[in-house]
Amino acid sequence: MWPALPLAEWSDTRDTLHLWTQVVGKVRLALEPMVNHWWQVPLYVNARGLTTSLMPYGTAGLEIVFDFQRHVLDLHTTGGERREVELRPRSVADFHAAVMSALDSLGMPVDIMARPVELPQVIPFPDDDQHCSYDAGSAHRFWLALVQAHRVFTAFRGRFQGKVSPVHVFWGALDLAVTRFSGEEAPPHPGGVPNCPDRVNLLAYSHEVSSCGFWPGGGPEGVFYAYAYPEPPGFRDWPIGPEQARYDAELGEFVLPYEVVRTADDPDATLMTFLQCTYEAAAELAAWDRRALEV
Repeated sequence: MWPALPLAEWSDTRDTLHLWTQVVGKVRLALEPMVNHWWQVPLYVNARGLTTSLMPYGTAGLEIVFDFQRHVLDLHTTGGERREVELRPRSVADFHAAVMSALDSLGMPVDIMARPVELPQVIPFPDDDQHCSYDAGSAHRFWLALVQAHRVFTAFRGRFQGKVSPVHVFWGALDLAVTRFSGEEAPPHPGGVPNCPDRVNLLAYSHEVSSCGFWPGGGPEGVFYAYAYPEPPGFRDWPIGPEQARYDAELGEFVLPYEVVRTADDPDATLMTFLQCTYEAAAELAAWDRRALEV
């Protein structure tokens, strides 16, 4: 149910896949109308992998799916046309060219900013021959882990009746996330994210948030995380569970190793404890109107 994800075995695949999701994510960014907090750009977990959902193209529609069962990128239109790009060991440059060619052949050419974001070092997609790894088994296990986390995050999301994001995958950092909002405006975000305009974070964090997610980094098998913006005084010292969770001062987040959840007697309850405790730290210390916001 909760597969092992040892990064030592699939970090190269993870890094290549991350960049592939940025190529596809930027297609969605180019086609979708703006939504608050950039909610129009993420990908979503589905029954085959990760999907853009239906995107508008003129009066037609386009959906792109990372299919981690058949290991293809599936591009299909509302007109019934379909193209596939094989998911296999291939460079980012080759993948980018194949995706652009598939879009052109569908009669749906898209111009994107063809370089990565939110990474300290970037290589334009057409020039990136360094990232070229793809292990099908590892990609499949990563998707299965997202399916499990998505299920628990969705249940957690349902406990809140205030403004709350979808459970979605932001391809900037390749993390699955869900975010609750207090309804109060937040101070301007300082920005400073590598290779990402400050205006992106100004909009993303325009209002107070308590956010949680899963990131396939930061530990032997990745970590679940939770943070508040702005972080209220005392947040990092709030007692949380389970006992293996801790505040990471470098990240500015509470973290819980993925393997702790995976190997727990009750993984769902272990993860839900972490999500609830860290939310309560943010909501209590920032004086959220919990009675009005929670179910």
